[in-house]
Amino acid sequence: MADKKLVMLVDTKRCIACNSCAVACKIENNLPKNIWWNRIMTVGGGNLDSPEGEYPNLKMHNVTVACQHCENPACVKVCPVGATYKDPETGVVRQDYDKCIGCRMCMSACPYTGVRNFNWEEPAYHLDFAVGDADVAPHEKHTVEKCTFCWHRLAKGLQPACVEVCSARARHFGDANDPDSAVSAILRTRSHEQLLPDEGTDPNVYFLV
Repeated sequence: MADKKLVMLVDTKRCIACNSCAVACKIENNLPKNIWWNRIMTVGGGNLDSPEGEYPNLKMHNVTVACQHCENPACVKVCPVGATYKDPETGVVRQDYDKCIGCRMCMSACPYTGVRNFNWEEPAYHLDFAVGDADVAPHEKHTVEKCTFCWHRLAKGLQPACVEVCSARARHFGDANDPDSAVSAILRTRSHEQLLPDEGTDPNVYFLV
């Protein structure tokens, strides 16, 4: 077991689908055009930001979808070169671009559609200069990439960018192996669920309901 169990909690009762987390992620990690590591999905009607039901009996909530940094990651099992691996100290599922051979087996094995991206061509950007943190690993052609829990920020004792910018305070991040941590206290007191629990991956992203 990892020394730490770093988890992300997303409060679906507080999330307002402002997309600040997705934009902050894109800027912080200098993501190429058409690449998003974090997406906001509406659980409700058939269209974006639409509720289900008939007025006044309507209901809707939002689910942010990114890499789930699973305890039992399917992607790690199938990677033939060890480019996808689980950090032994934190439990974070990481990606080594230098080792990645672009086989995309990790993308096929991952049950969470769209959380991994493949750079088919040399990465192109909206601006002609890099944005975000200088310590972010350069994006490369023919490699798979995904949410890293802002690994470069964790190394400096900071929280992921998406947590820092959430204006609704819907995101919490910390060590679930520490019984005194804020995330442990929340998980003990709030109802929560994981995405696709039947897949057996045991995600480290929890949705508070």
